[in-house]
Amino acid sequence: MSAIGVGQAVILGIVEGVTEFLPISSTGHLKITEGLMGIPVDDKAVVGFTAVIQVGAIAAVLLYFFKDILRFVTAWGRGLANPAERGNHDYKFAWWVIYATIPIVVVGLAAKPLIDGPLASLWVVAGSLIVGSIVMWVADQMGRHRRGEADITLADAMIVGSSQILALLFPGFSRSGATMSTALIRDLDRVAATRLSFFLSIPALTGAGLYELKDATGGGVGLAPLAVGTLVSFVVAYASIAWLLKYVAKHSFNAFVIYRLVVGFLLLGLLGANVISA
Repeated sequence: MSAIGVGQAVILGIVEGVTEFLPISSTGHLKITEGLMGIPVDDKAVVGFTAVIQVGAIAAVLLYFFKDILRFVTAWGRGLANPAERGNHDYKFAWWVIYATIPIVVVGLAAKPLIDGPLASLWVVAGSLIVGSIVMWVADQMGRHRRGEADITLADAMIVGSSQILALLFPGFSRSGATMSTALIRDLDRVAATRLSFFLSIPALTGAGLYELKDATGGGVGLAPLAVGTLVSFVVAYASIAWLLKYVAKHSFNAFVIYRLVVGFLLLGLLGANVISA
């Protein structure tokens, strides 16, 4: 029997699509949802499933930002072929995204037993939601929001890219929340911080999904739930991306901070009352 049914895959696909790029932690919400549905959050096949359906959300990023990505890839190709083109910011930015992905790959492979084991606990999720909220609020207050996307440097990309490790090790911290907060501390404006977070997510989440595919299918999750969950996450994530970019252009991150705190403390209460298993 499949560890996750098609109906459950639809629900998890919706949760993934809504939360992957909002700074509220997709991993945290997926684990909470799995816990409420009685799905073991530390099951190897379940962990693999959640990583695979992220590919649907990444496909939404590729489609939404297709023109930007094509511009980066074209500039990168021209730079490889012609040294005179290597001063182009788009060429350098393409390399920076690659460089900035290396730290999370190294840590992800080295710490996988911890990530799939003790750190998969809902107690960790609750604590990370709360701590991450504080970090996000401080970053939004500290940031001067004076630099745009054209001002991004290699140092920005490396520091922001490395911050993804926080979400990798502490589910609930939020990959997008960590990257956006770090970018704000680097004085990028909210739109530039959000777009940088999107671009950095492409190699990191695609690689994680492909790497975990064997565990999801080999561990008891059927192809039908995987396909359904991935498709649903793609559709919902596309709408989520469009909404988020419009929202951050005019609003602070305070609403996300409050939401995360409410969910974090509510989860602590449910765990303490044994309503949900860690």
